[in-house]
Amino acid sequence: MADSSGSNPQSPGFTEKLKSWLYWSWTYICTLWFAMVLTMVYVLRSPLKLQETVNAASVFLNTLTPKFYVALTGTSSLISGLILIFEWWYFRKYGTSFIEQVSVSHLRPLLGGVENSSSAGLFSSVNGDTEPRTNVAECKVWRNPLNLFRGAEYSRYTWVTGKEPLTYYDMNLSAQDHQTFFLGDTQQLRPEDSVMQKAWRERNPQARIRAAYQAIELNRECAAAYVLLAEEEATTITEAERLFKQALKSGMKLSGKDTNLVVYIKRRLAMCARKLGRIKEAVKMMRDLMKEFPLLGMLNIHENLLEALLELQAYADVQAVLAKYDDISLPKSATICYTSALLKARAVSDKFSPEAASRRGLSTAEMNAVEAIHRAVEFNPHVPKYLLEMKSLILPPEHILKRGDSEAVAYAFFHLQHWKRAEGALNLLHCTWEGTFRIIPYPLEKGHLFYPYPGCTETADRELLPSFHEVSVYPKKELPFFILFTAGLCSFCAMLAMLTHQFPELMGVFVKAVSICTPHRTQKCVGFFVVVFLAFLSSLCALIIYFFFV
Repeated sequence: MADSSGSNPQSPGFTEKLKSWLYWSWTYICTLWFAMVLTMVYVLRSPLKLQETVNAASVFLNTLTPKFYVALTGTSSLISGLILIFEWWYFRKYGTSFIEQVSVSHLRPLLGGVENSSSAGLFSSVNGDTEPRTNVAECKVWRNPLNLFRGAEYSRYTWVTGKEPLTYYDMNLSAQDHQTFFLGDTQQLRPEDSVMQKAWRERNPQARIRAAYQAIELNRECAAAYVLLAEEEATTITEAERLFKQALKSGMKLSGKDTNLVVYIKRRLAMCARKLGRIKEAVKMMRDLMKEFPLLGMLNIHENLLEALLELQAYADVQAVLAKYDDISLPKSATICYTSALLKARAVSDKFSPEAASRRGLSTAEMNAVEAIHRAVEFNPHVPKYLLEMKSLILPPEHILKRGDSEAVAYAFFHLQHWKRAEGALNLLHCTWEGTFRIIPYPLEKGHLFYPYPGCTETADRELLPSFHEVSVYPKKELPFFILFTAGLCSFCAMLAMLTHQFPELMGVFVKAVSICTPHRTQKCVGFFVVVFLAFLSSLCALIIYFFFV
């Protein structure tokens, strides 16, 4: 037993060495095989009667008319055009080349290629330390602190437009949040809790509402059921507020294990007050909530407070909140970074002029404002296009990805009015925000004030945002090589087909001028057009094989 156990660790090492040797020798084996095939053909040229076969093929091809070559080049153009259309559609929808993705993901491992592991390497932090960047850490989604009410807001949008503003992935995350937040610490579920646990998982809204009523029948004090009704059945904010107050009354009668539920209800009540115009009351409720539960900073209640204070134009209070939460040791958000930039821009934007600044230079206050804008844009580069109304806004999702397009939509949806209220702030943003990209020319490799921009935001945002929204992509992706290649191939083959059809004699003269292999024009045309067709078929194969090892 000891011997067998001691030999096991050596077996994987030998296997890996054997595999690496086979991968290394693959190129040489292919070259040797190709040379052997050529040698075999040369040696057996007489028994195989290659000369007679070539002459017979030449006689057959000599009888072909120019219409055949038009059809040949036209078919090549059609096939490459179809590939171009599919590649373009796939790139617009998924942001990558289909041919490249298939070759890298599926065919390369079959031929022993090595996966590109650069994205999983170590990246330098702002302090110069190295830390692992994994897709899980980069693509973590957060609950939107300012998420809307499904019944009173999201559903009304669906009734008017017929479009679904929330994706199934987003709603499924919310269901998981509710189960964990409201029922996660319960060791023995009560009957009404079991009903609510199933209710959150229901995909049909009406089924969720029926389950909530079923839970209320089991227990009139089921706070979670009233929360679901307030979120999904109430068609107005006033009705939602009434149900949340009923949920709070029921929740306060429960034991301390339902603290999460009470915090959630109080926060939503504060948001109801904000939406109904009772802003000072909402601010007081948020401040009391933050004092009562200081350890629940992960809920980002301060972002709700910042938005309400901006509505009151209490800029000194906004600065006080930023002084506490805009700390280097705390996680950032678009709300923190762009609110800080707004306060600094507001101090100078009313008198800012690009022409005057170019003549005399920037003052200290203007420089601070520009640097704050650059800092905000580096954190989330998608926001300015929404604030400057270069892209249309949609309803924000219930979950956001920090530094992604979903966070930009959520921030701009609630804060665009505050930027418009500050005279000249949007003008200053318009004049300076693009300068950020000169500071960080390679954002995926190295950041300036923050870590390098994560490369997975596009995929996660496509899951969070509805399909009718055009997801903002940063950095802007160049067209994949295969789209350019198939576009050129399609155009070239189409041009050959058109010229051969319109000017068959002229094309024959052209082929005669460029061909020096055979004396007969027909044979030259045969060779020329057959080479074109074979080049079309072999080019894609050769390029796919190229991507295996590059």
